[in-house]
Amino acid sequence: MDSRQKVLNLIGLATKAGKTVSGEFSTEKAVKSGKARLVVVSEEASDNTKKMFTNMCTYYKVSICYFGGKGELGHAMGREMRASLAVVDEGFAKAIVKQMNKIGGSEYES
Repeated sequence: MDSRQKVLNLIGLATKAGKTVSGEFSTEKAVKSGKARLVVVSEEASDNTKKMFTNMCTYYKVSICYFGGKGELGHAMGREMRASLAVVDEGFAKAIVKQMNKIGGSEYES
């Protein structure tokens, strides 16, 4: 299994464990309330969405990465398309970041 698939699996596991929130509003709320440990924004998200989350995560010092299609992210979470999600568990966030680093190429800021 490649690292890309592992990232999606980890997102799925984190979701089942109730450790993710998704959708623009919930993700934003998680970041601003200090609960978010990692924000994942779809590579297909609009430039405005990417810019908004990049600025917000920089300000609140939350790690952010750009990964996957909206369908891929949604599917991993057992939902419809998702352009953004936040992982609210340190363990899952670290595991996902570790896999992201193996893939390389995805912009990653901490």
